[in-house]
Amino acid sequence: MNNSISSINDTSNTGNNNSVTTESESTQDINSQTASAGAVTISYANALVKYADRRIQLDKDCHAYPGNVTYKDNTGIMIDNRSPQTRTVKVGITFTIKPWGFKIVVLPDIYLKSKTLLVDCDQSQNVATILVQE
Repeated sequence: MNNSISSINDTSNTGNNNSVTTESESTQDINSQTASAGAVTISYANALVKYADRRIQLDKDCHAYPGNVTYKDNTGIMIDNRSPQTRTVKVGITFTIKPWGFKIVVLPDIYLKSKTLLVDCDQSQNVATILVQE
């Protein structure tokens, strides 16, 4: 069983079709800390379509939308930074997301006994709760 969280990185800058903000650019912070072997790039527009029902947005105040979600294990979810600030986010692992950027995070097979992931954004803790089901 895989107990780690991996991520897929995106390097594209595309238009934003987001209901929370009208910002026109979205970029991905690529670094070796969260890049997985064979990482795949995806444009923001394509990510919005692909992860429409698996996206957590973080606004300028680190509020998460939606705040409570349930997903299957081994599912890719989109963490979407709709803020003009770089965010340090923790979803099992800690990573940064550039302003107006996003990161695709793959949920683990099993995460602790409770199978609940708490999402932190900068200094704000538990801004969202992800229940991971088998």
